[in-house]
Amino acid sequence: MSAGKLWGVGIGPGDPELVTVKAARVIGEADVIAFHSARHGKSISRAVAAPYMREGQIEEHLVYPVTTETVDHPGGYQGAMDEFYEAAAERLAVHLAAGRTVALLAAGDPLFYSSYMHMHKRLADRFDAEVIPGVTSVSAASAALGKPLVEGEEILTILPGTLPQAELTRRLKETDAAAILKLGRTFPPVLQSLEDSGRLGEAHYVERASTTRQRVESAAEVDPDGVPYFSIAIVPSPSNNPRPATESRGEVVVVGLGPGDTAWTTPEVAHELSLATDLVGYGPYVDRVPTRPGQRRHSSDNRVEAERAAMALDLAKNGARVAVVSSGDPGVFAMAAAVLEVAAEDQWRGVPVRILPGMTAANAVASRVGAPLGHDYAVLSLSDRLKPWDVVARRISAVAAADMAFAVYNPASKSRTWQVQAMKDLVLEHRSPETPVVIGRDVAGAEESVRVVTLGELEPSEIDMRTLLIVGSSMTTVVETGSGRQVFTPRRYPE
Repeated sequence: MSAGKLWGVGIGPGDPELVTVKAARVIGEADVIAFHSARHGKSISRAVAAPYMREGQIEEHLVYPVTTETVDHPGGYQGAMDEFYEAAAERLAVHLAAGRTVALLAAGDPLFYSSYMHMHKRLADRFDAEVIPGVTSVSAASAALGKPLVEGEEILTILPGTLPQAELTRRLKETDAAAILKLGRTFPPVLQSLEDSGRLGEAHYVERASTTRQRVESAAEVDPDGVPYFSIAIVPSPSNNPRPATESRGEVVVVGLGPGDTAWTTPEVAHELSLATDLVGYGPYVDRVPTRPGQRRHSSDNRVEAERAAMALDLAKNGARVAVVSSGDPGVFAMAAAVLEVAAEDQWRGVPVRILPGMTAANAVASRVGAPLGHDYAVLSLSDRLKPWDVVARRISAVAAADMAFAVYNPASKSRTWQVQAMKDLVLEHRSPETPVVIGRDVAGAEESVRVVTLGELEPSEIDMRTLLIVGSSMTTVVETGSGRQVFTPRRYPE
């Protein structure tokens, strides 16, 4: 006799009419119907599948030994469950070996937080097995809300409510939309995570989605004591959950996008950008942010920082949630200081301002060649647009004399072509011509190039505004490794 076949049958979220045509057919044709339940014996899966079952089918009722209570098993909760799954798999294996087809029912989808997975791992290498996908509780909850989960390039994160509260909070801050499963006893810490992440006002609660007992409420209004396991918290797409300026207190959040690649924009910054009603910034930086429906964009020239800050504060004063966009880190030669300086004026003192960090260009360039900033280092700007050159020159000489590596921002532009040579001359008064210099251009951008030269070889005519320089100390070393040419400044300094 040939062996039977194991079917992992997804029966959907609870409504028997959401069982797929294929699932209904397999349930009706199977020799054995298997299903799980807690020790109370009531199986939701079997109740959903009942309209498609026929008389005479063998039923295998697989009862969990524990759910959430403590156990006296020597292996603890996991040990008790592993032992149960092994025994349950062998019960089904007897039928399969006898040539019977077994339909193992799974609420939702068999491979999505389902007990079927444990049977599949134990039986699929011994018997023919096929999975019939089902409608998940996430889709059913979204349908119950009547709100899209995500659109465009938004990110949906599926989270178990059993995660540690701090981890759950972090992930809620980082994503556009979220679905939190496995509630019940976990609901109080889930609520706290929603509040701590600033998402509670957006969150919805859906209980027993798609069934006659379906319940939909704002998550903030739910009594935690009455939450069953078959419930879900949904934070839907921010594009479909707008925050009208009249319904929220405005604020300004100054963010750093990182030096170029979207991979270097932090999840925290990406989340704030998704929530902003308005973006304010230098045109090329604003253009790096994905367009979102209903979000207003205010681009300007790079030389009007105070005016840009005042615009952002005025928008926030009138209720807008404003993201002021900088490249790199907003606190390094960027918009954070400009916004805070203007915000100190009496007319803006009531407007909240937050700063979110980003990867700065100095660290990005350094990473491409190793660790040239591995010890004490300074960060300087060669621009004399906001401070006189004699101040810049004194600082260059002081850093060079102190024998620190230093990063140089804004080294040159179309109208500033002599400062790099002046810097080179000042440094050579204190450093050897053999001092390593890293030349990083458009790092993480489409035209990235990174080279290592000596201070004596540094050619000022090759440097432009998209370049960052790192000048080493007397201790900075260049080595050839399996990864190529690398630069580091050791953390130990000779006595």
